[in-house]
Amino acid sequence: MIVARTGNEAMAEAMRQINPDVVAAYPITPATEVVQLFASFVADGLVTTEFVPAESEHSALSACVGAAAAGARVMTSTSSQGLALMHEILFIASGLRLPIVICLVNRALSSPINIHCDHSDSLASRDSGWLQIFTENTQEAYDTTIMAVKMAEEIMLPAMVTTDGFIISHGMERIELIEDEKVPQWLGERKIINNLLDVNNPITLGMLDLQDYYFEHKRQTIEAMNNALPIIEKVQKEFGDAFGRYYPIVDEYKMEDAEVAILTMGSTGGTGKVAVDRMRKKGKKVGLVRCRIYRPFPKEAMLKAITKVRVLGIMDRADTLSTLGGHLYNDCRSILYESEKKPLLKNYIYGLGGRDISIEEIEEIFDQLLKIKDTGKVDKDIVYYGVRGE
Repeated sequence: MIVARTGNEAMAEAMRQINPDVVAAYPITPATEVVQLFASFVADGLVTTEFVPAESEHSALSACVGAAAAGARVMTSTSSQGLALMHEILFIASGLRLPIVICLVNRALSSPINIHCDHSDSLASRDSGWLQIFTENTQEAYDTTIMAVKMAEEIMLPAMVTTDGFIISHGMERIELIEDEKVPQWLGERKIINNLLDVNNPITLGMLDLQDYYFEHKRQTIEAMNNALPIIEKVQKEFGDAFGRYYPIVDEYKMEDAEVAILTMGSTGGTGKVAVDRMRKKGKKVGLVRCRIYRPFPKEAMLKAITKVRVLGIMDRADTLSTLGGHLYNDCRSILYESEKKPLLKNYIYGLGGRDISIEEIEEIFDQLLKIKDTGKVDKDIVYYGVRGE
């Protein structure tokens, strides 16, 4: 069915069709609408979910952990400081191998207080052992919310599906919904290995685990992340075969003969593709790479994509505050260390706190990258694009 939905509405629709056993949440802009709409589905009897309105995000994710440990299919939604308040529990969820799914609407972290989009919230949690998927538009947000449930349950790690706040979350687009009954059919029942409520096979959770066994238990979580990408690819193929929409690990756009390219995440991927089309009409051989799966980091697929070009502009919508540039920039420099082919790199930190990035500005970035290709020199490796006085 073709409908018009915002990103928040689309994620809420996906949750309605998934019909999770438990949703625990606390409202925060711009993610409030996801669980507000879902709460109305609960009130109207459209789902059988146990909805837990918690007193904070820390409590919400704690409730999710308890429910998931008891064998329930569990989801929530949050943003920015809300995710930061969940930070302690994020590690507990991944350490306990609980397949919780968060619909995360990306928003800047304080201070200063800001309610608009950048990726500083999700990237501040990148090392917490959660799968992280960045979506480009509303259709992808809807589809990925459904896929993430199956990915998380097969990998046995929790997952964040992210949209860009007020860009995807509140921007209305045409999307195609799957028929209601087909979503639970495709997902199937959660396969439970251990159940906290199984009194005939009791287990212990949350125990003290010092130097005698902590390392071995943490190693299991690391190995789960190491083995996650083939499962993610399998689930994406299964989704495509069932519903006709296929998604890549790394999205390449007009990269076959590209000489320079930009690498980005989230909604800027869509803006960038329009800029690529405009530059192509001018005869410029440019392309775009979009990092869709960010954790685990797709080393092989990313290397295959970014080593096609002579110059790569890496666009980060957050800064590591380390003096070393953005997250994507550092990840790519790391995987290129042992690569025989190394493009020249330039890091563009952009769009913090929701500052717009336009098609024309991305065209300007392409012009800068083409100049680097011609001269062979990177004048400045890290720039803060769009900042007054830069």
